[in-house]
Amino acid sequence: MAKNRALRPVGIIGGVRIPFVRNNTAYSDVGNLGMSIRTLGALVERFGLHGQHLGEVAMGAVLKHSSDWNIGREATLSSGLAPTTPGITMQRACGTSLDTVVAIANKIAVGQIEAGIGGGSDTTSDVPIAVSREFRRRLLNLNMARTFGDRMKAFKGFSWREIKPEFPGVGEPRTGKSMGEHCEMMAKEWNISRADQDQLAYDSHRKAAAAYERGFFRDLVVPFRGVERDNILRPDTTPEKLATLKPAFDKTSGKGTLTAGNSTPLTDGASAVLLGTEEWATSRGLKVQAWITDSQVAAVDFVHGEGLLMAPAWAVPQMLARNKLTFADFDFFEIHEAFAAQVLCTLRAWESETFCRDRLGLAAPLGSIDPAKLNVVGSSLAVGHPFAATGARIVATLAKLLEEKGSGRGLISICTAGGMGVTAIIER
Repeated sequence: MAKNRALRPVGIIGGVRIPFVRNNTAYSDVGNLGMSIRTLGALVERFGLHGQHLGEVAMGAVLKHSSDWNIGREATLSSGLAPTTPGITMQRACGTSLDTVVAIANKIAVGQIEAGIGGGSDTTSDVPIAVSREFRRRLLNLNMARTFGDRMKAFKGFSWREIKPEFPGVGEPRTGKSMGEHCEMMAKEWNISRADQDQLAYDSHRKAAAAYERGFFRDLVVPFRGVERDNILRPDTTPEKLATLKPAFDKTSGKGTLTAGNSTPLTDGASAVLLGTEEWATSRGLKVQAWITDSQVAAVDFVHGEGLLMAPAWAVPQMLARNKLTFADFDFFEIHEAFAAQVLCTLRAWESETFCRDRLGLAAPLGSIDPAKLNVVGSSLAVGHPFAATGARIVATLAKLLEEKGSGRGLISICTAGGMGVTAIIER
């Protein structure tokens, strides 16, 4: 670690992503590596980095094959950057690429590197499908067999049931419940209505569509596989259309409120962000869009009753207290829309005197967020949620919003599986 060295400001120079698409559509045969290569290559092209050495590239993926042993390094080698640029692969579920951005920023801040890239990709089309433990053991024994007799022994007692495929788990290992089922429980605890969830989803589509129309995403989204914009976006949706959808997770009680319309769909995509010192950027004719000020990670005990996706409700006030800030000090709030209910539960918790006093130890509620400052160009409900790509998407989006405004401050909040939350502050 760098000793006796002042922390340096870390600039966000810019980011790009490929369009996010529903699983099993345009990118069904691409995979994480292919999406990462296209995205990093587009970032290299946009900022003129061909052949240049960077301090580090950190990429992430949640659903990946064992053969994807280091996506960060392999994608770097095919990106156009100098092959001397190191690469690393990270993972923290939905917070992955905010974590990769923060990891690169921290290295820059302490003086270990001058510039780097953080990002991530995810596919729910090309998921790793495994076989049973028994069949894997047989295959390993077969691989080690020296003689024909040894090969025959490897399949002694074989049953066809052993080759039944095992798909990636959709439930939390400690509860068996899916993220949607956990969020449905949160919606009931916080009394979040179906109508409010549908309205938030509609607003996300409406704002994203308007942002596309005014050209906001022109330099953020690069075409790939014949796709030029997110194919999840539904500009023509309405609250009335959303109200016709059936509950997706609580289908039997008659009280389910989470639907396919107010929950993010399974999505494929990738994103990446270039970070560096102001001196590094200036020397290459590049400009800093905004600055990463701080970040915070928190976790909750969801196994014993806390809401699985409520950890940002803790992370944000911890970060605000350290920086002596309140909600009034922010111009933009980018709260990841894993589910409309998750956003609404978090907002209601921050407004609750009881929650803030008893759970957060605060003397008063954090307060309300101005809806006009929330996800102003849409978010995950409209554009999709490739798990490890969402954080970098949000960082690039917020940096551009601040650049457009010319000044200001933005807050990022991302809930993750495993009962964790990743948050950050970006300023200009």
